[in-house]
Amino acid sequence: MGIQVSSSQVFKSSVAVIAHRGASRSEKENTVEAFVKAAHFGAHAVELDVRLTADEALIVHHDAHINFQDGDAQTKESRAICQLHRDELPAYVPSLEQALDACEGMWVNIEIKNDPRDPDFDTADLVARKVAEHLHQRNSDDRWVISSFRRETIDVMRALSPSIRTAWLTLGHSASDAAAVARSLHNAGHYGIHPWEKTLTVEQVSVFKEQGLAINVWTCDDATRMTEFAEWGIDGICTNVPDVAVSTLYGR
Repeated sequence: MGIQVSSSQVFKSSVAVIAHRGASRSEKENTVEAFVKAAHFGAHAVELDVRLTADEALIVHHDAHINFQDGDAQTKESRAICQLHRDELPAYVPSLEQALDACEGMWVNIEIKNDPRDPDFDTADLVARKVAEHLHQRNSDDRWVISSFRRETIDVMRALSPSIRTAWLTLGHSASDAAAVARSLHNAGHYGIHPWEKTLTVEQVSVFKEQGLAINVWTCDDATRMTEFAEWGIDGICTNVPDVAVSTLYGR
């Protein structure tokens, strides 16, 4: 199952350009400005990270901690987002609602951060539950792909919202277990797999495709490698430089 782009546009390629945390080489990552710039560059999609504050607000930020500058002293204090209220965060940190509004005209890969090494790790997957609730209110399920490095998190999301696409983020798989992983994801009803670009092989692409999985690779900034992936028939390339990807894949 591939990702569809607007039928009003004709491209040389069918590979979706996914702006990693927005146009993060041009603007501060995971900000409204980065998402708007991604659309300006012609990206088909945006990838962003969602976390939960102490007052259970969904916000967009990659790391579990956030740095605060200490005035003239130029020292930084790092605090866990899960211990802060929404109004304590810097102005550049958008809510999920603000971020999705800024991505108008693109589809959005929402990565749910739920790592056992982070202070906000939650086996009950409250973030997934609140994301599902928010997306249902927006009534545009075909615009979203939910991903996570934690397989249990996308399983929960799949159960909560079967109409919303889900994909497993991975660092890669050995040749011996790729087929088993592909079958498992297919049998669970997941839409795709998001492998690391340094570990993906053309043989794995074939295995994943046999199970009908979409393949969106992360995070590729090299034009030559982008072209190679396109030749392999993957579905999307997540990149910090969507302008380079659009130019490389579509000649514009």
